[in-house]
Amino acid sequence: MMARKRPAQRPVAETRGASVGKRGLRIGLHTYLLRHLQTFFYALGQLFQKPLATLMTSAVIGIALALPAGLHTLLNNTQQLTSDWNNSTRISLFLKQNINERQSTALAKKLRTKNEISKVDYISREQALEEFSALSGFGDALLALDENPLPTVLVVHPAMVINSSVAIEALLTELRTHPEVDLAQLDMQWVERLYAMLDTLSRGIWILASLLSLAVLLVVGNTIRLAIQNRRDEIVIIKLIGGTDAFIRRPFLYAGFWYGLFGGIIAFILVQISLLFLQEPVHHLANLYHSQFKLNKFELVNTFVLLTCATLLGYLGSWLAVNRHLKDIEPS
Repeated sequence: MMARKRPAQRPVAETRGASVGKRGLRIGLHTYLLRHLQTFFYALGQLFQKPLATLMTSAVIGIALALPAGLHTLLNNTQQLTSDWNNSTRISLFLKQNINERQSTALAKKLRTKNEISKVDYISREQALEEFSALSGFGDALLALDENPLPTVLVVHPAMVINSSVAIEALLTELRTHPEVDLAQLDMQWVERLYAMLDTLSRGIWILASLLSLAVLLVVGNTIRLAIQNRRDEIVIIKLIGGTDAFIRRPFLYAGFWYGLFGGIIAFILVQISLLFLQEPVHHLANLYHSQFKLNKFELVNTFVLLTCATLLGYLGSWLAVNRHLKDIEPS
């Protein structure tokens, strides 16, 4: 039998070299992360040495971010409220005088089968006359009439799938085509105004958030610029002994990160306090309209987005300031 061929073995020196290389990579990565972690908390310690200045800067950032965050929360609550208003949107179908009760009932049953309609209320001529007499104050005058002048009315409630004025208008046009219908009435103007106002408010919030984000960048950038000027001599010495721009830049970038994070936390607290103050009057107003509406608090997802955006703005503002002013400081 032929002898089995042994697999070629790697040289010992090559194996040891690969092992040393991996070990060196791990040590280098560990050292890099350790340096960043030290600088991360060093920047925090520098801010705590000047608590009043840090609080004032963070408060300015927090107030700037709290305004769009609070308006966004109120917009979400308003959109939740409009879903209830969509349920209260009604189309009144006034049937022709020659339509009897059987035909009216058949039309109501037919309309209830449509997906666009959630409910149809049937109001007979007698019911309409009774309600009109009670609400108008002309009950005695109506008794003098020979016959009931009021028609049968079908009150159509659009389904939740209809969430725009265009869809409601299309349903209204379709209902007018039924031969039994004499008049189909809906106050579309307030619906169109409502959605137009919400769209305008939404865009306005985005514009306001953009402008205030720019303000946060300027606040952080100016704060970091002052910090760089105050440590100008220290930066010159570090450059003289061979310190790189990345090494000098690192604590300022983390300082911007902390400013943004503190500002985001302050903004979250301000929004929560504002919603807490609004909770009772909003609940009272909802009770006056017999509504079960409740003011939603700041959600967890919105909190995460707020803190993330705040820290990114702080970091970006610091990065812009450092790159702009660090180049001007060179050993003479």
